Amino acid sequence: MSTHAKRERLLLADLLEAAGPDAPTLCEGWRTRDLAAHVVVRERRPDAAAGSVVPALKARLERVQAEFAEKPYEELIQLLRTGPPKLSPFTIKQVDEGANVVEFYVHAEDVRRAQPDWSARELDPVFSDALWSRLERSARLLGRKAPVGLVLRRPNGQTTVAHKGTPVVTVSGEPGELTMFLFGRQDSAKVSLDGEQEAVDRLHETKQLGI
Repeated sequence: MSTHAKRERLLLADLLEAAGPDAPTLCEGWRTRDLAAHVVVRERRPDAAAGSVVPALKARLERVQAEFAEKPYEELIQLLRTGPPKLSPFTIKQVDEGANVVEFYVHAEDVRRAQPDWSARELDPVFSDALWSRLERSARLLGRKAPVGLVLRRPNGQTTVAHKGTPVVTVSGEPGELTMFLFGRQDSAKVSLDGEQEAVDRLHETKQLGI
């Protein structure tokens, strides 16, 4: 049976391939070629990928990612589609699911939603539950710099606190949309925000959500 991560990987590869190397994405400053290079470096060059969390290694990450972006675009897509090298921990199903489900989902939507004619993708209930489960575990990390109190609510009434504080804004939507919002894609997330208008505006405009 295909895992969520594997399915999202193949979808992302297909979307990048169809869009071509110079299409826009929701990642500021990145075209599709840059996004493809980022994903490939992340799982094939851990020595460089650590720069996303270790400031001292940031320059190395940028250099290696730029080198990968210079590769033929078709090669990048194939590297993404075939997955990590044999000795990579990402080859372990549990690691792949834990690390890549949200990564590939968000980046697939980064490609889709950068197009002017995009429409919301209907997710199956099992996948929605998987995204919600990950939101519950990571919400406080992703929302730690929110300028206001932040609560996430899905349509079935389940909630999770992403940031304690006042005033409080409640963001309601499907788990996939809440994921996009909490990863800093507020303008492209189909959610509703409930709270004091000033607090809602501050949350919608902040650049501090996400990793």
